[in-house]
Amino acid sequence: MEGVEHRSIKVNGINMHVAEKGQGPVVLFLHGFPELWYSWRHQIQTLASLGYRAVAPDLRGFGDTDAPADSSSYTCFHVVGDLVALLDAVAGDQEKVFVVGHDWGAIMAWYLCLFRPDRVKALVNLSVQFFPRNPQMKFVESMKAAYGNDYYICRFQEPGEIEAEFAQIGTARVIRELLTFRHPGPLFLPKGKLFGHPPDAPIPLPSWLSEDDVNYYVSKFEKKGFTGGINYYRNLDRNWELLAPWTGAQVKVPVKFIVGDQDLVYNSLGAKDFIHNGGFKKYVPFLEAVVVMEGVAHFNNQEKADEISEHIHDFIKKFE
Repeated sequence: MEGVEHRSIKVNGINMHVAEKGQGPVVLFLHGFPELWYSWRHQIQTLASLGYRAVAPDLRGFGDTDAPADSSSYTCFHVVGDLVALLDAVAGDQEKVFVVGHDWGAIMAWYLCLFRPDRVKALVNLSVQFFPRNPQMKFVESMKAAYGNDYYICRFQEPGEIEAEFAQIGTARVIRELLTFRHPGPLFLPKGKLFGHPPDAPIPLPSWLSEDDVNYYVSKFEKKGFTGGINYYRNLDRNWELLAPWTGAQVKVPVKFIVGDQDLVYNSLGAKDFIHNGGFKKYVPFLEAVVVMEGVAHFNNQEKADEISEHIHDFIKKFE
């Protein structure tokens, strides 16, 4: 990509790959699963052209960043620790930065703001709302109670199991299936059926995702595997345990939240009620805007790249 610089930065004992472009206030972009820094390719170019320094790492376990072998090395504290060390390295001269997250990147952005609000000027989060800790029930237990064992988060729990099933249909097919998923409801991955399509059925790409884009993701996941990314899901209950001291805590930074009305997250686990009927604002008191994009699914930063870039800029420019 034109003008994007790549380097490896040592954070907390691992080498983190970072893509960056531009000069000015830092905007830290955090990707999700099954993604990479590359998911922000459009926003990097736009925000850099508008006078910002776009910084987009591959999170631990993904792409060209190290993937620790121990699955317990992927808690929210490990990942947020990486991000704080990264900010020390790339934005040591800036007391606070702007943060933009999507999917798991959004979850880690919520935690960054919860633990270190002193480092964040403002947050734009996409797709995944803040999840307050329920002290009565572990996270995965609540998923099973709601949707059963075939729900994708439940299927991701057993080490090696889903990776073996992914290997049977191939990395390229897994990436295509996940990036093109747009059912407005929970994702189920029944054993032996996974995405519900015959393994040789073609998967047409939407206009916002090219063969070159898919090939980039595939090349990195072929090399790294899916385990690092899936380990984030395997730490949901460990995070639940570790976060006990933050039960009832609020995220106290200015926030704009953007979600597609076809997003699987928006259409499951009571998200709409929480977002629109007071729960969200209770836990995120400086929530300034909620944008619901019509006809847009989960990967909104890629599906509606220009609109998302505009939403980001319109919000963060108020805090310069």
